[in-house]
Amino acid sequence: MTVKGRPTSLDIAHLAGVSQPTVSRALRGNPMVNADTRRRILAIADQLNYKVDKNASNLRCQQSGTLALLFFEDPAPDDSLINPFFHSMMGSITRACARRGYDLLVSFQQLSDDWHADYEDSKKADGLILLGYGDYLQARTRLEQLVRQGTHFVRWGAALPDQPGIAIGCDNFQGGHAMTRHLLDGGRRRIAFLGDASPRYPEFRERYRGHVQALQDAGLGADAGLQVDAISSETAGGDAVRALLDAGVGFDAVFAASDLIAIGAMRALAARGLQIPADVAVGGFDDIPMAAMVAPGLTTVQQDTRAAGSLLVDTLIDAIRGQACGHHSLPVHLVARGSTTT
Repeated sequence: MTVKGRPTSLDIAHLAGVSQPTVSRALRGNPMVNADTRRRILAIADQLNYKVDKNASNLRCQQSGTLALLFFEDPAPDDSLINPFFHSMMGSITRACARRGYDLLVSFQQLSDDWHADYEDSKKADGLILLGYGDYLQARTRLEQLVRQGTHFVRWGAALPDQPGIAIGCDNFQGGHAMTRHLLDGGRRRIAFLGDASPRYPEFRERYRGHVQALQDAGLGADAGLQVDAISSETAGGDAVRALLDAGVGFDAVFAASDLIAIGAMRALAARGLQIPADVAVGGFDDIPMAAMVAPGLTTVQQDTRAAGSLLVDTLIDAIRGQACGHHSLPVHLVARGSTTT
């Protein structure tokens, strides 16, 4: 199959027996083109070694062909100020964008900045992916503004009944339940929960709800004195454990709402001469790389960052193309290591 000169979309249309607009829609992945026709057009384009003129295509459809990934300032164990959990998420988002033919603009935002500025009107990007947002109650006003100005966006986080925009997240409730069940099965009965379980941090709140349900399933009540607020940082985890120890509160296990909190708690326990897991078992949430490197290795709840990245990108592109989109909750699974098992 050959054509004279550089192949064009008109050549593909002639060979495929369709119109040129149909070829253009198929090459952009427009869902209006049925699957069989799209496969035939893509096969012909591949045989002709046809390359889409991205700039010309974008001018016609008034889109940039770019998605923006916005990170938000977060306490971190290094100078990046990005939660380590999001590092692996960024890799999967980048791969998903490449697979869908989109460029990715990565931007670091301070929570004090006007990060809700309209990326679409400025033509920087066709839509936004938000990773982290700090205090949800403070961020909600800006999320609502994104909705009002018609910005296409998805965010990683808990799906709340009345929240603005689309959320992709993990099953935080099930993860909290699974971790507490694991600790209970190991004979622990006084389990401290470290993490802010208020509406300001809905992911932590769902993990706490799962924790409480697991206790109730085992015939145990939740002790309010064993829940200590903490943001996702090692410093906060250490402070929370020291507060319990200094107050003379007895506990034989810690369920931290994030791995960073858990690692801070482990270091504080070790500094007080307590053995892990002999004296206190410790579990976390996220399965960041550091979880497998600390000694003992941290038992944690693993989230599927590869599936998450693909789902964030695919959902955002669907929204940009006017398709109906909804929230998604991905399953999690527990990874047992030495911090809870001897």
